Amino acid sequence: MSATNVLEINPERLWETLERSAEIGRFRDVGLRRLALSAEDKQMRDQFIDWAKAAGCTVEIDRLGNIFARRAGSDPSLAPVAIGSHLDTQICGGRYDGILGVLCGLEVVRTLNDRGITTKRGIEVICWTNEEGGRFAPPMMGSMAFAGVIALKDVLATRDDDGITVEKALDAIGYAGPEPLGKRAFDAYLELHIEQAPTLDREKVDVGIVVGGYKTKALRLTIKGDTGHAGGTPMAMRRNALVGAGYVIGAVNDVGLAYAADEGRTTTTRIESFPNLPGTYAEEVKLTLDYRHIDQVRFEAMGRDIRAAIDAAAQKANVEIEVVEGWSWGSELFAPECIDLLRTTAKELGLPYREMRSQAGHDAYAVATMAPTAMIFTPCHEGISHNVKEDIELVRSVPGANLLLNAAVARANR
Repeated sequence: MSATNVLEINPERLWETLERSAEIGRFRDVGLRRLALSAEDKQMRDQFIDWAKAAGCTVEIDRLGNIFARRAGSDPSLAPVAIGSHLDTQICGGRYDGILGVLCGLEVVRTLNDRGITTKRGIEVICWTNEEGGRFAPPMMGSMAFAGVIALKDVLATRDDDGITVEKALDAIGYAGPEPLGKRAFDAYLELHIEQAPTLDREKVDVGIVVGGYKTKALRLTIKGDTGHAGGTPMAMRRNALVGAGYVIGAVNDVGLAYAADEGRTTTTRIESFPNLPGTYAEEVKLTLDYRHIDQVRFEAMGRDIRAAIDAAAQKANVEIEVVEGWSWGSELFAPECIDLLRTTAKELGLPYREMRSQAGHDAYAVATMAPTAMIFTPCHEGISHNVKEDIELVRSVPGANLLLNAAVARANR
């Protein structure tokens, strides 16, 4: 790649677009609350579509509200190169998780327009529905359903805490699109994302090339006991589901600490208690657990330790605990051809990079089951994410955006 062929994004335009995004669903002044299929999500979707159409893209929306904005290539018979991420945020979310990847994709399109370049294959920028899972579980819902990992009917029937289904929420914001789900083909899929861990920031490296993910599994627990009076019931008679939950929560955290030296992670992400009232102890508690490890053998060992801890908690609290396996990801391999493309392009651009695995879940995991896929990470301050204090530096994000641009164009001209 000669110097005259190197493409560079417009950093100021990218930042202006990010700042506009940060106005939609603003929360606690510096953060965002833009839950999937909410009014704020609709506003951001509408804004993205306006930007995409102004950049000359055609826009299509599928049954789950996944948005596909395509810049045409010279050969419409060829599958496009897709660039994607998400617009929704966590309930106390930051300005850049997901959004940076989508808007860098838009910036790829705008830069090609600036230069008057037509690629052989089209470039398609994708906004996946409900990556975060902050309102509807599981996360990565739109991409997993698109890839056939989960069933459309189950997704549409999923309810939020207010009993609203995905189907009803899609209808309410007008994003139940006409396109059939999962019927699009991609030549390749590239996703840029903030790292959501501190490695790049601390090592002062601006580009991460993601070679795979951590194996991840969620468990859904229902803990059943009996409700009773908080004062009158003798301790020996109690079957307090919340006590059982407490034992589980503490033990699962201890498992994570035991595996932390070799990159194990565990936590309890959600708790629901009934009746959840003063003066009465709980008869039923629901927990969602999450555990992750980079090594398959150690991951399986963690799972066995967690199951043993659950059994011990049930016995100690005199309750029953039902365990249902939830979502899982991280075993999918990113395509060597796409990883090599990123490596080669980074070297040609003179960009230092670090190869790494993703500790978080991303839509790319689902897409990797159906198309050659790779990811680029850019730094975020101290790795803080899923938090209103999430922050990035533009100057440290531009190298990754330029890598995305040049790699996408190289692939699209195959």
